[in-house]
Amino acid sequence: MSEQAEKSGTTFLDRQFGLTQHGTTVRTEFVAAVTTFLTMVYIVFVNPVILANAGMDKGAVFVATCLAASVSTLAMAFLANYPIALAPGMGLNAFFAFTVVIGYKYTWQQALAAVFCSGVIFFALSIFRLREYVIDAIPRNLKFAISAGVGLFLAIIALEQAKIVVASPATLVTAGPLGVAHPAPVLCLLGFALIVAMNARNIASGTLIGILAVSLIGLPLGLTSFNGVVSLPPSLAPTLFQLDFSRATELTFLIVVFSFLFIDVFDNAGTLIGVTHRAGLTDKHGNLPRMKQALMADSFAAMFGALIGTSTTTSYIESASGVAVGGRTGLTAVFVALFFLLALFFAPLAGMVPAYASAAALLYVACVMARGLADMAWDDVTEYAPAVVTAIAMPLTYSIATGIGLGFITYAVIKILAGRFVDAKPAVLVLALVFAAKFAIG
Repeated sequence: MSEQAEKSGTTFLDRQFGLTQHGTTVRTEFVAAVTTFLTMVYIVFVNPVILANAGMDKGAVFVATCLAASVSTLAMAFLANYPIALAPGMGLNAFFAFTVVIGYKYTWQQALAAVFCSGVIFFALSIFRLREYVIDAIPRNLKFAISAGVGLFLAIIALEQAKIVVASPATLVTAGPLGVAHPAPVLCLLGFALIVAMNARNIASGTLIGILAVSLIGLPLGLTSFNGVVSLPPSLAPTLFQLDFSRATELTFLIVVFSFLFIDVFDNAGTLIGVTHRAGLTDKHGNLPRMKQALMADSFAAMFGALIGTSTTTSYIESASGVAVGGRTGLTAVFVALFFLLALFFAPLAGMVPAYASAAALLYVACVMARGLADMAWDDVTEYAPAVVTAIAMPLTYSIATGIGLGFITYAVIKILAGRFVDAKPAVLVLALVFAAKFAIG
Protein backbone atom coordinates (compact mmCIF):
# COMPACT_ATOMS: atom_id res chain seq x y z
CA MET A 1 0.00 0.00 0.00
CA SER A 2 1.61 3.30 -1.14
CA GLU A 3 2.23 6.25 1.20
CA GLN A 4 0.09 8.48 -1.02
CA ALA A 5 -2.86 6.09 -0.75
CA GLU A 6 -2.35 5.91 2.98
CA LYS A 7 -2.34 9.71 3.38
CA SER A 8 -5.39 10.22 1.16
CA GLY A 9 -7.48 7.95 3.36
CA THR A 10 -6.10 9.12 6.68
CA THR A 11 -8.69 11.79 7.47
CA PHE A 12 -11.75 9.64 6.83
CA LEU A 13 -10.29 6.54 8.43
CA ASP A 14 -9.04 8.51 11.43
CA ARG A 15 -12.52 9.85 11.97
CA GLN A 16 -14.11 6.42 11.58
CA PHE A 17 -11.64 4.23 13.48
CA GLY A 18 -9.44 6.61 15.50
CA LEU A 19 -6.15 5.44 14.03
CA THR A 20 -4.05 8.26 15.50
CA GLN A 21 -5.70 7.90 18.88
CA HIS A 22 -4.75 4.23 18.95
CA GLY A 23 -1.23 4.84 17.67
CA THR A 24 -1.64 2.92 14.41
CA THR A 25 -1.69 3.52 10.66
CA VAL A 26 -3.51 2.18 7.62
CA ARG A 27 -0.43 0.20 6.66
CA THR A 28 -0.13 -1.37 10.11
CA GLU A 29 -3.81 -2.28 10.15
CA PHE A 30 -3.48 -3.88 6.71
CA VAL A 31 -0.49 -5.99 7.76
CA ALA A 32 -2.36 -7.02 10.90
CA ALA A 33 -5.36 -8.05 8.80
CA VAL A 34 -3.21 -10.18 6.50
CA THR A 35 -1.74 -11.91 9.54
CA THR A 36 -5.13 -12.55 11.17
CA PHE A 37 -6.66 -13.80 7.93
CA LEU A 38 -3.85 -16.24 7.24
CA THR A 39 -4.13 -17.74 10.72
CA MET A 40 -7.87 -18.37 10.47
CA VAL A 41 -8.56 -18.93 6.75
CA TYR A 42 -8.30 -22.66 7.37
CA ILE A 43 -11.94 -22.49 8.48
CA VAL A 44 -13.13 -22.07 4.87
CA PHE A 45 -11.49 -25.43 4.12
CA VAL A 46 -12.44 -27.28 7.31
CA ASN A 47 -16.00 -26.07 7.98
CA PRO A 48 -17.52 -27.52 4.77
CA VAL A 49 -15.90 -30.90 5.51
CA ILE A 50 -17.33 -31.01 9.04
CA LEU A 51 -20.84 -29.82 8.13
CA ALA A 52 -20.94 -32.24 5.20
CA ASN A 53 -21.24 -34.92 7.90
CA ALA A 54 -24.62 -33.38 8.70
CA GLY A 55 -25.72 -33.79 5.07
CA MET A 56 -25.12 -30.17 4.06
CA ASP A 57 -23.93 -29.19 0.58
CA LYS A 58 -20.17 -28.52 0.79
CA GLY A 59 -20.18 -25.83 -1.89
CA ALA A 60 -23.00 -23.92 -0.24
CA VAL A 61 -21.36 -24.23 3.18
CA PHE A 62 -18.12 -22.90 1.70
CA VAL A 63 -19.93 -19.79 0.45
CA ALA A 64 -21.87 -19.44 3.71
CA THR A 65 -18.61 -19.68 5.68
CA CYS A 66 -16.95 -16.91 3.66
CA LEU A 67 -20.00 -14.64 3.75
CA ALA A 68 -20.69 -15.21 7.45
CA ALA A 69 -17.06 -14.41 8.27
CA SER A 70 -17.02 -11.30 6.09
CA VAL A 71 -20.34 -9.75 7.15
CA SER A 72 -19.90 -10.59 10.84
CA THR A 73 -16.37 -9.21 10.93
CA LEU A 74 -17.65 -5.97 9.37
CA ALA A 75 -20.27 -5.81 12.12
CA MET A 76 -17.52 -6.06 14.73
CA ALA A 77 -15.53 -3.35 12.93
CA PHE A 78 -18.30 -0.78 12.78
CA LEU A 79 -20.21 -1.58 15.97
CA ALA A 80 -17.29 -2.05 18.37
CA ASN A 81 -14.19 -0.82 16.45
CA TYR A 82 -12.11 -3.80 17.55
CA PRO A 83 -9.45 -5.67 15.49
CA ILE A 84 -11.36 -8.91 15.99
CA ALA A 85 -12.45 -11.21 13.19
CA LEU A 86 -15.33 -13.68 13.29
CA ALA A 87 -16.09 -16.94 11.48
CA PRO A 88 -17.97 -20.21 12.11
CA GLY A 89 -16.51 -21.56 15.33
CA MET A 90 -14.53 -24.76 15.67
CA GLY A 91 -16.12 -27.03 18.24
CA LEU A 92 -19.50 -25.46 17.60
CA ASN A 93 -19.50 -26.88 14.07
CA ALA A 94 -18.59 -30.31 15.43
CA PHE A 95 -21.37 -30.09 18.01
CA PHE A 96 -23.76 -29.10 15.20
CA ALA A 97 -22.85 -32.04 12.97
CA PHE A 98 -22.00 -34.89 15.31
CA THR A 99 -24.15 -34.24 18.38
CA VAL A 100 -27.24 -32.40 17.17
CA VAL A 101 -27.67 -33.93 13.71
CA ILE A 102 -26.09 -37.37 14.03
CA GLY A 103 -26.64 -37.89 17.76
CA TYR A 104 -30.04 -36.25 18.33
CA LYS A 105 -31.32 -37.16 14.85
CA TYR A 106 -32.12 -33.56 13.97
CA THR A 107 -32.09 -32.46 10.36
CA TRP A 108 -29.47 -29.84 9.62
CA GLN A 109 -32.32 -27.42 8.92
CA GLN A 110 -33.62 -27.94 12.46
CA ALA A 111 -30.09 -27.52 13.83
CA LEU A 112 -29.79 -24.19 11.99
CA ALA A 113 -33.01 -23.08 13.69
CA ALA A 114 -31.44 -23.86 17.06
CA VAL A 115 -28.36 -21.83 16.16
CA PHE A 116 -30.57 -18.90 15.19
CA CYS A 117 -32.49 -19.09 18.48
CA SER A 118 -29.25 -19.16 20.45
CA GLY A 119 -28.20 -15.99 18.64
CA VAL A 120 -31.49 -14.30 19.52
CA ILE A 121 -31.05 -15.16 23.21
CA PHE A 122 -27.41 -14.04 23.11
CA PHE A 123 -28.58 -10.73 21.65
CA ALA A 124 -31.11 -10.32 24.47
CA LEU A 125 -28.45 -11.12 27.07
CA SER A 126 -26.24 -8.46 25.51
CA ILE A 127 -28.96 -5.81 25.35
CA PHE A 128 -30.31 -6.32 28.86
CA ARG A 129 -26.92 -6.87 30.52
CA LEU A 130 -27.84 -10.34 31.78
CA ARG A 131 -24.62 -11.84 30.43
CA GLU A 132 -22.61 -10.92 33.52
CA TYR A 133 -25.11 -12.66 35.81
CA VAL A 134 -25.18 -15.80 33.68
CA ILE A 135 -21.39 -16.02 33.40
CA ASP A 136 -20.77 -15.24 37.07
CA ALA A 137 -23.26 -17.93 38.11
CA ILE A 138 -21.36 -20.71 36.36
CA PRO A 139 -18.54 -22.26 38.41
CA ARG A 140 -15.09 -21.22 37.18
CA ASN A 141 -13.82 -24.77 36.83
CA LEU A 142 -16.79 -25.79 34.72
CA LYS A 143 -16.07 -22.91 32.33
CA PHE A 144 -12.53 -24.13 31.73
CA ALA A 145 -13.65 -27.76 31.63
CA ILE A 146 -16.19 -27.04 28.89
CA SER A 147 -13.55 -25.40 26.70
CA ALA A 148 -11.13 -28.28 27.30
CA GLY A 149 -13.86 -30.87 26.83
CA VAL A 150 -14.80 -29.40 23.46
CA GLY A 151 -11.13 -29.71 22.56
CA LEU A 152 -11.07 -33.38 23.56
CA PHE A 153 -14.26 -33.91 21.57
CA LEU A 154 -12.60 -32.37 18.51
CA ALA A 155 -9.62 -34.65 19.08
CA ILE A 156 -11.61 -37.87 18.95
CA ILE A 157 -13.47 -36.63 15.86
CA ALA A 158 -10.16 -35.84 14.17
CA LEU A 159 -8.64 -39.21 15.07
CA GLU A 160 -11.75 -41.00 13.84
CA GLN A 161 -11.93 -39.08 10.56
CA ALA A 162 -8.29 -39.92 9.82
CA LYS A 163 -8.89 -43.57 10.82
CA ILE A 164 -6.20 -43.35 13.48
CA VAL A 165 -8.86 -44.51 15.93
CA VAL A 166 -11.53 -46.99 14.85
CA ALA A 167 -14.43 -48.78 16.52
CA SER A 168 -13.83 -52.04 18.37
CA PRO A 169 -16.50 -54.42 19.75
CA ALA A 170 -14.10 -55.50 22.50
CA THR A 171 -12.70 -52.15 23.70
CA LEU A 172 -15.09 -49.60 22.13
CA VAL A 173 -12.18 -47.96 20.29
CA THR A 174 -8.78 -49.13 19.13
CA ALA A 175 -5.93 -48.06 16.86
CA GLY A 176 -6.56 -48.12 13.14
CA PRO A 177 -4.11 -49.45 10.54
CA LEU A 178 -1.03 -47.22 10.39
CA GLY A 179 1.06 -49.14 7.86
CA VAL A 180 2.31 -48.12 4.42
CA ALA A 181 -0.80 -49.60 2.83
CA HIS A 182 -2.92 -47.04 4.69
CA PRO A 183 -1.26 -43.63 4.14
CA ALA A 184 -4.16 -41.38 5.22
CA PRO A 185 -3.59 -41.76 9.00
CA VAL A 186 0.14 -41.20 8.54
CA LEU A 187 -0.48 -38.07 6.45
CA CYS A 188 -2.84 -36.75 9.11
CA LEU A 189 -0.15 -37.10 11.76
CA LEU A 190 2.38 -35.50 9.42
CA GLY A 191 0.02 -32.59 8.79
CA PHE A 192 -0.56 -32.22 12.52
CA ALA A 193 3.20 -32.12 13.17
CA LEU A 194 3.67 -29.52 10.42
CA ILE A 195 0.88 -27.33 11.78
CA VAL A 196 2.20 -27.47 15.35
CA ALA A 197 5.77 -26.80 14.28
CA MET A 198 4.88 -23.82 12.08
CA ASN A 199 2.63 -22.30 14.70
CA ALA A 200 5.45 -22.73 17.21
CA ARG A 201 7.62 -20.74 14.78
CA ASN A 202 4.89 -18.06 14.63
CA ILE A 203 4.31 -18.58 10.91
CA ALA A 204 1.00 -16.80 10.32
CA SER A 205 -0.34 -19.24 7.72
CA GLY A 206 1.02 -22.33 9.46
CA THR A 207 -2.32 -24.12 9.81
CA LEU A 208 -3.27 -23.48 6.17
CA ILE A 209 0.17 -24.55 4.92
CA GLY A 210 -0.07 -27.82 6.84
CA ILE A 211 -3.52 -28.56 5.42
CA LEU A 212 -2.50 -27.84 1.82
CA ALA A 213 0.85 -29.65 2.11
CA VAL A 214 -0.60 -33.01 3.11
CA SER A 215 -3.46 -32.54 0.63
CA LEU A 216 -0.92 -32.17 -2.18
CA ILE A 217 1.03 -35.22 -0.98
CA GLY A 218 -2.22 -37.17 -1.31
CA LEU A 219 -2.57 -36.32 -5.03
CA PRO A 220 -0.19 -38.97 -6.45
CA LEU A 221 -1.55 -41.46 -3.89
CA GLY A 222 -5.09 -41.04 -5.18
CA LEU A 223 -6.34 -39.71 -1.85
CA THR A 224 -7.46 -36.38 -3.29
CA SER A 225 -8.01 -34.76 -6.67
CA PHE A 226 -7.07 -31.39 -8.12
CA ASN A 227 -9.91 -29.46 -9.80
CA GLY A 228 -8.31 -26.04 -10.14
CA VAL A 229 -7.69 -23.10 -7.86
CA VAL A 230 -10.04 -20.27 -8.85
CA SER A 231 -13.65 -20.30 -10.05
CA LEU A 232 -16.93 -18.48 -9.56
CA PRO A 233 -18.45 -19.22 -6.13
CA PRO A 234 -20.83 -22.19 -5.82
CA SER A 235 -24.53 -21.55 -5.26
CA LEU A 236 -25.69 -20.62 -1.76
CA ALA A 237 -29.24 -21.74 -2.54
CA PRO A 238 -29.01 -25.23 -0.93
CA THR A 239 -28.54 -23.72 2.56
CA LEU A 240 -29.98 -20.20 2.28
CA PHE A 241 -32.97 -19.55 4.60
CA GLN A 242 -33.43 -23.28 5.26
CA LEU A 243 -34.25 -23.01 8.98
CA ASP A 244 -36.82 -25.48 10.31
CA PHE A 245 -38.46 -24.66 13.67
CA SER A 246 -40.70 -27.76 13.74
CA ARG A 247 -39.03 -29.15 16.90
CA ALA A 248 -38.91 -25.85 18.79
CA THR A 249 -41.43 -27.07 21.40
CA GLU A 250 -39.36 -30.11 22.40
CA LEU A 251 -37.19 -30.18 25.52
CA THR A 252 -34.27 -31.45 23.45
CA PHE A 253 -34.46 -28.32 21.32
CA LEU A 254 -34.09 -26.19 24.46
CA ILE A 255 -31.04 -28.20 25.48
CA VAL A 256 -29.51 -27.80 22.03
CA VAL A 257 -30.15 -24.04 22.00
CA PHE A 258 -28.71 -23.67 25.47
CA SER A 259 -25.62 -25.68 24.50
CA PHE A 260 -24.95 -23.51 21.47
CA LEU A 261 -25.51 -20.41 23.58
CA PHE A 262 -23.39 -21.58 26.49
CA ILE A 263 -20.36 -22.46 24.38
CA ASP A 264 -20.64 -19.28 22.31
CA VAL A 265 -21.04 -16.95 25.30
CA PHE A 266 -17.99 -18.22 27.15
CA ASP A 267 -15.76 -18.75 24.13
CA ASN A 268 -16.64 -15.27 22.94
CA ALA A 269 -16.05 -13.65 26.33
CA GLY A 270 -12.67 -15.33 26.62
CA THR A 271 -11.67 -14.26 23.11
CA LEU A 272 -12.77 -10.64 23.57
CA ILE A 273 -10.98 -10.27 26.89
CA GLY A 274 -7.84 -12.07 25.76
CA VAL A 275 -7.41 -10.23 22.45
CA THR A 276 -8.27 -6.74 23.72
CA HIS A 277 -6.06 -7.15 26.79
CA ARG A 278 -3.15 -8.06 24.54
CA ALA A 279 -3.91 -5.00 22.39
CA GLY A 280 -3.98 -2.73 25.44
CA LEU A 281 -7.61 -1.82 24.83
CA THR A 282 -8.93 -2.68 28.30
CA ASP A 283 -9.28 0.02 30.95
CA LYS A 284 -7.27 0.28 34.18
CA HIS A 285 -9.65 -2.13 35.90
CA GLY A 286 -9.25 -4.74 33.15
CA ASN A 287 -12.75 -4.08 31.83
CA LEU A 288 -13.54 -3.97 28.14
CA PRO A 289 -14.99 -0.72 26.75
CA ARG A 290 -17.75 -1.26 24.20
CA MET A 291 -18.32 -4.79 25.49
CA LYS A 292 -22.04 -4.41 24.77
CA GLN A 293 -21.38 -3.52 21.13
CA ALA A 294 -18.92 -6.38 20.72
CA LEU A 295 -21.42 -8.87 22.12
CA MET A 296 -24.14 -7.47 19.86
CA ALA A 297 -21.85 -8.06 16.88
CA ASP A 298 -21.23 -11.62 17.99
CA SER A 299 -24.92 -12.39 18.54
CA PHE A 300 -25.73 -10.88 15.15
CA ALA A 301 -23.08 -13.18 13.68
CA ALA A 302 -24.79 -16.29 15.08
CA MET A 303 -28.16 -15.25 13.65
CA PHE A 304 -26.80 -14.20 10.26
CA GLY A 305 -24.72 -17.36 9.87
CA ALA A 306 -27.73 -19.56 10.59
CA LEU A 307 -29.83 -17.71 8.02
CA ILE A 308 -27.34 -18.30 5.22
CA GLY A 309 -26.42 -21.84 6.23
CA THR A 310 -23.61 -22.41 8.71
CA SER A 311 -23.15 -23.30 12.36
CA THR A 312 -22.53 -20.65 15.02
CA THR A 313 -20.30 -17.77 13.91
CA THR A 314 -18.20 -16.31 16.71
CA SER A 315 -15.10 -14.25 17.53
CA TYR A 316 -11.76 -15.91 16.75
CA ILE A 317 -8.86 -16.09 19.17
CA GLU A 318 -6.60 -16.09 16.07
CA SER A 319 -7.29 -12.34 15.97
CA ALA A 320 -4.52 -12.09 18.58
CA SER A 321 -1.99 -12.78 15.81
CA GLY A 322 -2.98 -9.56 14.06
CA VAL A 323 -2.91 -7.65 17.33
CA ALA A 324 0.61 -8.94 17.91
CA VAL A 325 1.83 -7.12 14.77
CA GLY A 326 0.05 -3.86 15.59
CA GLY A 327 -3.66 -4.15 14.78
CA ARG A 328 -5.60 -1.89 17.13
CA THR A 329 -8.89 -0.83 15.48
CA GLY A 330 -11.82 -2.02 13.44
CA LEU A 331 -9.93 -1.18 10.24
CA THR A 332 -8.04 -4.44 10.73
CA ALA A 333 -11.39 -6.22 10.80
CA VAL A 334 -12.54 -4.40 7.65
CA PHE A 335 -9.53 -5.66 5.73
CA VAL A 336 -10.06 -9.20 7.05
CA ALA A 337 -13.68 -9.05 5.89
CA LEU A 338 -12.55 -8.08 2.38
CA PHE A 339 -10.10 -11.00 2.32
CA PHE A 340 -12.92 -13.43 3.15
CA LEU A 341 -14.91 -12.04 0.22
CA LEU A 342 -11.94 -12.73 -2.06
CA ALA A 343 -11.77 -16.27 -0.65
CA LEU A 344 -15.16 -16.96 -2.28
CA PHE A 345 -13.37 -17.49 -5.58
CA PHE A 346 -11.13 -20.30 -4.27
CA ALA A 347 -13.81 -22.98 -3.90
CA PRO A 348 -11.95 -25.58 -6.05
CA LEU A 349 -8.95 -25.35 -3.76
CA ALA A 350 -11.16 -25.86 -0.72
CA GLY A 351 -12.90 -28.77 -2.40
CA MET A 352 -9.69 -30.76 -2.78
CA VAL A 353 -8.98 -30.89 0.97
CA PRO A 354 -9.49 -34.52 2.12
CA ALA A 355 -10.78 -35.57 5.52
CA TYR A 356 -7.36 -36.58 6.82
CA ALA A 357 -5.99 -33.07 6.09
CA SER A 358 -8.81 -31.24 7.85
CA ALA A 359 -8.45 -33.75 10.70
CA ALA A 360 -4.87 -32.56 11.19
CA ALA A 361 -6.14 -29.01 11.75
CA LEU A 362 -8.87 -30.29 14.07
CA LEU A 363 -6.31 -32.14 16.16
CA TYR A 364 -4.21 -28.97 16.49
CA VAL A 365 -7.22 -26.88 17.56
CA ALA A 366 -8.08 -29.63 20.05
CA CYS A 367 -4.66 -29.30 21.67
CA VAL A 368 -5.02 -25.52 21.94
CA MET A 369 -8.46 -25.80 23.56
CA ALA A 370 -7.34 -28.52 25.98
CA ARG A 371 -5.12 -25.97 27.72
CA GLY A 372 -8.21 -25.04 29.73
CA LEU A 373 -7.45 -27.99 32.02
CA ALA A 374 -4.29 -26.25 33.20
CA ASP A 375 -6.28 -23.15 34.20
CA MET A 376 -8.60 -25.06 36.53
CA ALA A 377 -8.25 -24.87 40.31
CA TRP A 378 -7.11 -28.27 41.59
CA ASP A 379 -7.17 -27.64 45.34
CA ASP A 380 -10.86 -28.48 45.95
CA VAL A 381 -12.15 -31.91 44.95
CA THR A 382 -15.76 -30.70 44.93
CA GLU A 383 -14.75 -28.20 42.22
CA TYR A 384 -12.41 -30.20 40.02
CA ALA A 385 -14.22 -33.56 40.14
CA PRO A 386 -17.36 -32.31 38.29
CA ALA A 387 -15.09 -30.43 35.87
CA VAL A 388 -13.15 -33.58 35.03
CA VAL A 389 -16.44 -35.44 34.47
CA THR A 390 -17.50 -32.65 32.11
CA ALA A 391 -14.32 -32.77 30.05
CA ILE A 392 -14.09 -36.57 29.85
CA ALA A 393 -17.77 -37.14 29.14
CA MET A 394 -17.81 -35.01 25.99
CA PRO A 395 -15.55 -37.21 23.85
CA LEU A 396 -16.60 -40.50 25.45
CA THR A 397 -20.34 -39.85 24.97
CA TYR A 398 -19.68 -38.13 21.63
CA SER A 399 -21.78 -35.23 22.86
CA ILE A 400 -20.86 -31.77 24.10
CA ALA A 401 -24.35 -31.29 25.53
CA THR A 402 -24.16 -34.53 27.52
CA GLY A 403 -20.81 -33.51 28.97
CA ILE A 404 -22.16 -30.13 30.03
CA GLY A 405 -25.26 -31.74 31.51
CA LEU A 406 -23.35 -34.33 33.52
CA GLY A 407 -21.03 -31.59 34.74
CA PHE A 408 -23.87 -29.46 36.12
CA ILE A 409 -25.66 -32.43 37.67
CA THR A 410 -22.57 -33.82 39.40
CA TYR A 411 -21.56 -30.34 40.57
CA ALA A 412 -24.95 -29.67 42.17
CA VAL A 413 -25.24 -33.12 43.78
CA ILE A 414 -21.68 -33.09 45.12
CA LYS A 415 -22.04 -29.64 46.63
CA ILE A 416 -25.33 -30.56 48.32
CA LEU A 417 -24.01 -33.85 49.73
CA ALA A 418 -20.81 -32.14 50.92
CA GLY A 419 -22.84 -29.51 52.75
CA ARG A 420 -21.50 -26.72 50.53
CA PHE A 421 -24.93 -25.27 49.73
CA VAL A 422 -23.62 -21.73 49.31
CA ASP A 423 -21.51 -22.82 46.33
CA ALA A 424 -24.51 -24.23 44.46
CA LYS A 425 -25.96 -21.01 43.09
CA PRO A 426 -29.61 -20.96 41.97
CA ALA A 427 -28.69 -20.79 38.28
CA VAL A 428 -26.54 -23.91 38.63
CA LEU A 429 -29.30 -25.81 40.43
CA VAL A 430 -31.85 -24.83 37.79
CA LEU A 431 -29.56 -25.95 34.96
CA ALA A 432 -28.82 -29.20 36.78
CA LEU A 433 -32.55 -29.90 37.10
CA VAL A 434 -33.13 -29.10 33.42
CA PHE A 435 -30.41 -31.52 32.33
CA ALA A 436 -31.63 -34.19 34.77
CA ALA A 437 -35.12 -33.91 33.30
CA LYS A 438 -33.71 -34.16 29.82
CA PHE A 439 -31.74 -37.33 30.66
CA ALA A 440 -34.74 -38.84 32.47
CA ILE A 441 -37.07 -38.24 29.55
CA GLY A 442 -34.46 -39.39 27.07
